[in-house]
Amino acid sequence: MVMEMRLPQFDMLDADATILQWLKREGDHISEGEHVVEIETAKAAGALEAPVSGVLVRIQAPVGATVTSGAVLALIEEA
Repeated sequence: MVMEMRLPQFDMLDADATILQWLKREGDHISEGEHVVEIETAKAAGALEAPVSGVLVRIQAPVGATVTSGAVLALIEEA
């Protein structure tokens, strides 16, 4: 089953984030809780964790893209 990794809602003022760097590539195996992508909001920068274990099959938001809360960042095929 394919799972959508989405940008979470941090707070009402941080509705957008910029993709700084993908720590994994398409085709890589990832474990639940592993850092997958680094993002920056107006207030902070940090890494988002994989919500499930599986294979990163598609990156939807490229480096440099500005995305809104709830946007699909990547697709993960669950193990």
